[in-house]
Amino acid sequence: MSLRKQIVVVASAVALAAGFIGTAEAAPRIVTYNSSNTGEFQAAIDKGAQIWNSSVVNVQFRKVTGSANVTVSVDNQWPRAYVSSLGRGRWVMGRQAVNEGHDTVRISAHEFGHLLGLPDRRTGLCTDLMSGASAGTSCKNPNPNAKEKAEVEANFRTLVTVQATTFEDAA
Repeated sequence: MSLRKQIVVVASAVALAAGFIGTAEAAPRIVTYNSSNTGEFQAAIDKGAQIWNSSVVNVQFRKVTGSANVTVSVDNQWPRAYVSSLGRGRWVMGRQAVNEGHDTVRISAHEFGHLLGLPDRRTGLCTDLMSGASAGTSCKNPNPNAKEKAEVEANFRTLVTVQATTFEDAA
C-alpha cells in the first residue's frame, strides 16, 4: 500500500473513532398508519405514535390518509389490536376503557406496541407499558420501558416473524 493510501486509511480511522464521521446505518423501517376516522382521539393516537418514534430507531410510524400498514378506528368496546404480521394490522381505541378512566395516550402507545410485536404482559406495573389496564386507571405512563424498547429494536433488526394475533385489552 502506498504511503498516501496509508495516510487516508489512518485519517479515516481517526475521524471515525473521534466521531467526526459516522458509519452508514440502515434507514428505519417505516410503518404507515391511518387514523383519519378517530375523531376525539386523534391527538392521543398521534402522540402514541410519536412516543414510539422517539423511543426506538429501527422503526418509525408515519401518518397517512390513504392505504396504510396500520389502521386505527374507534368503537364503544375495549381497546384491542388485530396483528396480521410485524408492523401490519389494525387496532381499535375503545371508549369503554376511556370512560372507566384509562389514559388515552397510554392506550394508544400500548396498542401501537402490539403492532411492533409486543404482547400483553399484565404485570400490574405502571412502568410496563405492555401491562395495559392491569396497571389501573391511576397509571398515566405512556412510555415503553427499556426492555420493551430493546424488544422492538430486536424485532425490527431481525424482522422477526409475528404470528397473526388478536389482543383483547380488557382488564
